[in-house]
Amino acid sequence: MKLYSYLKKIVYTFFPKKVIQQNEERLRYLYANLFYRGKNCQCNICTKKFSRFILLDNGNLVCPYCGSLSRNRRLWQILKEKKLLKGNILHFSPNRALYRVLKQLNYVEYTSTDFVDEFLADKKLNITNIASPAERFDLVICYHVLEHIEEDQLAMSELYRVLKIGGIVMIQTPFREGEIYEDATIKSPQERLKYFGQEDHVRIYSVEGLIERLEKVGFQSEVLTFNEASTGMGLKVNENVILAYKTNS
Repeated sequence: MKLYSYLKKIVYTFFPKKVIQQNEERLRYLYANLFYRGKNCQCNICTKKFSRFILLDNGNLVCPYCGSLSRNRRLWQILKEKKLLKGNILHFSPNRALYRVLKQLNYVEYTSTDFVDEFLADKKLNITNIASPAERFDLVICYHVLEHIEEDQLAMSELYRVLKIGGIVMIQTPFREGEIYEDATIKSPQERLKYFGQEDHVRIYSVEGLIERLEKVGFQSEVLTFNEASTGMGLKVNENVILAYKTNS
């Protein structure tokens, strides 16, 4: 892990972001083949086999070949098992490994978006004012986004508006027990790191609290809870994903 972090720091120090993105797959392939050759584990996104996942300090397990995190592999698993990959798909701030796989699917219309130029994206859409007609998308993927948005109820209303009747929004954020914790007076990156867990987070949701806010704008929600880890696929234990359904216009 220390070697991985050290090499990543060097690459991001000396090379522009665009150059890194263009050559990321080659660099990861070289690194994985040097240090992670084996067949003990397999990533369900890139389908590569290797000796072990890269363990980060925060507990995340990274695929050495494609860079996917545990939550990305869980998301891909849900998409496949529930047969959600159809129609028009909108994906906020996509993981690069998932972006590349979804972009290659010829049986869906896939649109990715990123508002802060940190991810691979086709458009730059503001989640609180989505430049799209109503009832445009069959599926919206909104993973680890809402905890960054101050006007989250407005964002949820926009997600509801652009979703077709019968459509689904897949949502995940960091969760806590009890009630949602937020405080509009906490503004600095240092304070947000202390109280919300990351410099650019503005709250910590609870599952129940997030569902309540989704229901206020019209969604009906289902919680998927995963209580078993899978070391071979690098999936985490105690993970929750919310499926928010639009059943009425």
